[in-house]
Amino acid sequence: MLGALGQILIYIVPFLLVLTFIVTIHELGHFLVARAFGVKVDRFAIGFGKAIFSRTDRHGIEWRFGWMPLGGYVKFSGDLDASSVPDQAGLAELRQRVIAEGGPGAERDYFHFKPVWQRALIVVAGPAANFVLAITIFAIVFMSVGTQLRPARVAQVQAGSPAAAAGFQVGDLITGVNGKAIKDGGEVTRTVMLSSGDPVRFTVERQGRAVELTATPERREENDPIAGRVKVGRIGLGLAPAAGDLRHVRYGPVEAVAEGVRQTGDVIGSTLTYLGRLVTGRESGDQFSGPLGIAKATGSLTTAAVEANPDPGAIAINLLLTLTTFAAILSIGIGFLNLLPIPVLDGGHLLFYGYEAVARRPVAARYQEMGYRAGLALLAGFMLFATWNDLQKLNIFQFLGGLVS
Repeated sequence: MLGALGQILIYIVPFLLVLTFIVTIHELGHFLVARAFGVKVDRFAIGFGKAIFSRTDRHGIEWRFGWMPLGGYVKFSGDLDASSVPDQAGLAELRQRVIAEGGPGAERDYFHFKPVWQRALIVVAGPAANFVLAITIFAIVFMSVGTQLRPARVAQVQAGSPAAAAGFQVGDLITGVNGKAIKDGGEVTRTVMLSSGDPVRFTVERQGRAVELTATPERREENDPIAGRVKVGRIGLGLAPAAGDLRHVRYGPVEAVAEGVRQTGDVIGSTLTYLGRLVTGRESGDQFSGPLGIAKATGSLTTAAVEANPDPGAIAINLLLTLTTFAAILSIGIGFLNLLPIPVLDGGHLLFYGYEAVARRPVAARYQEMGYRAGLALLAGFMLFATWNDLQKLNIFQFLGGLVS
């Protein structure tokens, strides 16, 4: 019983806290820009289900906490369905009802009657808030704690590996990958992981001179302690900085924000690279994770933070640092996902608004309905695929097979 409770506390609770925090910031982005444009809002909710706390302010906005901590939402006045993009007939009906209730001009306070550029900015504000959150977290960490730079010093070259064939030697210092300067070994690892089958150009410093090497990563299956079983690119190098290589850097405010922007851009760039390789068939898609995988990663990070130092104060600091950094990365993922041009997501709304801006009228209701059905099916398929990945990486099927046998 205590074991099961401990697993819930380690895996589920941190995941729900991080997810709810990120989604709340996302919805707050929509809310703040909407209010800046004078949009009437009925409700801002954190969590779903029956309210455990509710208060209505002087603007008529209900602030609610639901009992299910699975995110949140903002409800604009006049929202009748999930699309928030009524067609011409729906707009006419809504306008008539609003004018009947509030008098001529009352419709100008409603989201649907705002200029299309304002509606687009309100929609973009959600994902933008996720990116701003990530940059802010990174910047605070870089200013308060700093970061340890671990130069990509070659400590081991596996015999018969692509790295050995390319001519890598123990002691080489990798200073560039594909023409990009490298400061930390993690940058080398991330590039190699997403380059299976593609030649990668390395610039190394060897005995005071620059040497150009090219190696093609091979896809290998590995058991990652955080992500589970995944197939990634490897060239057979072991990286470990020498004693004099390590540098601890703490940035000033401007540098920290710039580094936060760079880190956020790197995550988005890696995501785009992965999706591009997935579309062209060079990746299998096994790195996609759904709620199970994210919860498992959150639990693994929580466990690692607790085990790093048994001192209660150190545990609290490690947990805060680990979960906030993970929240930054997850926030980028949620922001990016919402910008995909899929109906029911923010990117789908932007797609409809783009059509409206060009055609001077909203998308017809039947086409919206078709789009939303296709979007829901696509998202459902994606979630099933991601959950299947999670179950495989967690070895659930092998476990069940062992029970049957």
